Amino acid sequence: MTGEPEAAALRLAAGEEMSGVVPSPAINDLDSLPFPRWDLVKMRRFGHASHRRVGLTRAVPMLTSRSCPEHCTYCPHRITASFRSRSVANVVAEMEELQRLYKNVHVKIRDPLFTLDRERCLAIAEGIRARGLKLSFECETRMDDLDEELIRSMHAAGLREIAFGVESPDPAVLKKVARRHIPHEHMRRMIDLCWRLGIVTTAFYIIGFLQETEEVIEETIRFACNLDTTHANFKILTPYPGTPQFKQLKPLVFETDWEKFDGYTLTFNHPNLTPRRARLMLGMAYSRFYGRPSRLFNFLGMHRYSRHPLLERADAWAWRKYDYFDRPWVSERKATA
Repeated sequence: MTGEPEAAALRLAAGEEMSGVVPSPAINDLDSLPFPRWDLVKMRRFGHASHRRVGLTRAVPMLTSRSCPEHCTYCPHRITASFRSRSVANVVAEMEELQRLYKNVHVKIRDPLFTLDRERCLAIAEGIRARGLKLSFECETRMDDLDEELIRSMHAAGLREIAFGVESPDPAVLKKVARRHIPHEHMRRMIDLCWRLGIVTTAFYIIGFLQETEEVIEETIRFACNLDTTHANFKILTPYPGTPQFKQLKPLVFETDWEKFDGYTLTFNHPNLTPRRARLMLGMAYSRFYGRPSRLFNFLGMHRYSRHPLLERADAWAWRKYDYFDRPWVSERKATA
């Protein structure tokens, strides 16, 4: 099934026989889609360290928009359709339905750029407050789409965690992949504000851009440590089929096992890195970020919404270390050691 699944899934549910690659068209009017039937799901199965950080056991994903208007060459969000968003009333109505079903619910807004439309985002926050909803939520965005008023408004409506892409601190590296540079000072101001409000922050980084050397990657790791977000997520550059990055790197791609296009494995012939060195650099990034002595103070002091901050921070650290080390190539290396 390619594209957005609703149309093809409906045909499949109706008993239509399908074979081969089945295209499914994009939905232009997202408000026309019904809300998911979460009442049919055993929600206690949806537990994770990130939810426990805010003292919650039920977390529900939500998309308030689809696709992305940015042009980053490595990102697959633009492959099948253009950017569309749901109305403010539709988004708030679904949140109200979730609170009706689950008194203590955390909404994971999975839009790539939730705060792209500032006025829409402010209206959603106002709608949550106007209806007296007591839920909490998290979102993903770009840091240059944030400002103090917007963060404070979302926090008052229940924002408890925010994630954003940094990818690389080097403007020249970002320019090569058509990603707009965000001033570092603006990032630091927004992160400091989130810290003061008790909002958990997660930064995403990519290592292994085509022109990067080990020294450049080490600078990215140092930047991540100095930026000092609550969490950091590092991945190896992966050329996903359908992206401009894949077309550019296709002559260099040697991997044919799609399961290894996972962000943890180098899948193309890099001019400055071997697959083994890329893996070691990835492990070093996690170890240096989460292994700093200063992290202990973050464990103890953050997050004010946590019931057991030290244990929950250690739990979150363990999940990220597990995410990296529970890879087949790590098991193979241990077996041959």
